[in-house]
Formats: sequence, C-alpha cells, structure tokens
Amino acid sequence: MKAVEVVIVGAPVACGTEVKDTWRELSAWVGGQLHHTYGDAVRVVYFDLFEPDCPPLPPNGGELPLALVDGKVAVSGGKLSVPSIRRAVEAARDIPSTPVPSGAD
Repeated sequence: MKAVEVVIVGAPVACGTEVKDTWRELSAWVGGQLHHTYGDAVRVVYFDLFEPDCPPLPPNGGELPLALVDGKVAVSGGKLSVPSIRRAVEAARDIPSTPVPSGAD
C-alpha cells in the first residue's frame, strides 16, 4: 500500500536581524508525531514556498503554513494542527481513528 503523503509548505520567518526556519522545524516535529502513530504508512515532506520544486498552492489560495494530505488541504494558516492532519490521514486511507485528548486541537 502506498504511503499517505503529507506535504507541508511554509516559509522562512524574519525575526529582527535573523531569518528563522520555524516551519521547517515544526514540520519535522509533526512528521515525528505522525511516524510514531502510523509508521511507514505516512510520508511527510516539507517545502519552502520559495523553493523551485514547491508544489503549487491550491486554486482557491491558501495560507501558510499549508498542510496537504494526498493533495487535499488539511491545514491552511494558523498553526500546524497534528489532530487536524491525523483526521485527514485517517480519512485518506480509511485508517481507524486515533483518540485525541480534548483541547489538543
């Protein structure tokens, strides 16, 4: 069975005189969480919005960070919500739902 693909798109953040790669770091953390839950059934890939190989944004737009699960928007703007991404992963492959503690979203 092909792994569910989670694509996260972000951009470097200017903070004073520094540029931080916060979304890339958070994407790695999200990937770790998803791998812990689903193992090799999920593949997480991060793209910087300005990288030439970044996938196109959805036709109706989208806000960063953007998380696509098998090409469908799971998160657009705000924060990278692991519970939202989990629900999209489970829906994409009909994986049994993983209980999420209340207030975790």
